[in-house]
Amino acid sequence: MTQVSTPTQTPQTGSAPSFGAHLADPGPLGLAAFALTTFMLSSFNSGLAPKSAEVVVLGVALFYGGLAQLFAGMWEFAKGNTFGALAFSSYGAFWMSFWYLVSHGKDLPTTGNDAAQGIGVFLLAWTIFTLYMTFVASKLSGILFVLFSVLSVTFIFLTMGEFAGSSTMTHIGGYLGLLTAFVAWYASFAGVLNGSVKRVVMPTWPR
Repeated sequence: MTQVSTPTQTPQTGSAPSFGAHLADPGPLGLAAFALTTFMLSSFNSGLAPKSAEVVVLGVALFYGGLAQLFAGMWEFAKGNTFGALAFSSYGAFWMSFWYLVSHGKDLPTTGNDAAQGIGVFLLAWTIFTLYMTFVASKLSGILFVLFSVLSVTFIFLTMGEFAGSSTMTHIGGYLGLLTAFVAWYASFAGVLNGSVKRVVMPTWPR
């Protein structure tokens, strides 16, 4: 996802490039889409932006965080990158699920705290997924490990915030989400810069 791109085999070597080798690195796109959408939503979760205006996230969640990441995941499949394919496709689906959940909010229960409990289960499921992806990320690169570690803690606080009905936990999760966004932007910046100049300018600490 964040490794430096290397030139493909030239015709003079006599060996054909592998399937998907002609594709540009989709990692920077997927990371940028994740970072920007996470930044926008976290601005509202943290309380830095008014919750009443959260609807502005929906378009970005569907098209950039959702579709762009899903496409990045499909291109990672073509390049043979299982981790990148799973991560981008899954979080792209997360953002499309978020879009559906918010845009169909009228269908959520309106009595008691049933809606919060339902959203808590939704976030808990993504917390579990992110935790085991964090373990895999620890074997790949330092920047991915940091990214998924902070994202895991973000999901944990947001999940607790929903189950406990605690705005404080949600605000903490929002600030952690902002940190997650900046780490993802760094990884995206490193990927596009290092891949473009074909050398390491911004380190990603591969394992």
